[in-house]
Amino acid sequence: MSKLKKYFAHETAIIDSGCKIGVDSKIWHFSHIMPGAMIGDNCNIGQNVFIANNVSLGSNVKVQNNVSLYTGVCCHDDVFLGPSVVFTNIKNPRSSVDRRGKFQDTLIRKGATIGANATIICGITIGRFAFIAAGAVITKDVADYALMKGVPAKQDGWISESGARLKFNNNTAICSITGQEYQLKDNICYRK
Repeated sequence: MSKLKKYFAHETAIIDSGCKIGVDSKIWHFSHIMPGAMIGDNCNIGQNVFIANNVSLGSNVKVQNNVSLYTGVCCHDDVFLGPSVVFTNIKNPRSSVDRRGKFQDTLIRKGATIGANATIICGITIGRFAFIAAGAVITKDVADYALMKGVPAKQDGWISESGARLKFNNNTAICSITGQEYQLKDNICYRK
């Protein structure tokens, strides 16, 4: 933590020494940031959020209330984590077995959204601008721009960078919000 604070932390937040917090970030009531955590610029960390050692958040990440980010979670820029999202870092936890050296990484790529109460099983990658519906349970990698729903989650279409459902015709879709064009080739979606 720098001596010259350029971020806001509510008086009830616990900010451990050895973490890095970017300019203009905000940390709200009862949140705890552990040593080794890295938070980018212009992030908003809601109430009652826990960010463990070696968690990395890019810039402009929004973490809503009651989210715990455990060791191994990395969020790129512009990620949105809804209220009470759950992350794991061990696939087979047991109280009597110490597996601290076996944490599995979880990568959330640029612009992805994870809805309220979704559960993200460790060791996966969520693609750029993917959209995880509220309550979904993600057990495997998610493609860029994929819309995922259910338990366990299954893909239910594609979504634009602005959050509009994409309707493909001859492998081309237009975002209803921005007019940007998207292409679908070999089940891979990308913005043209």
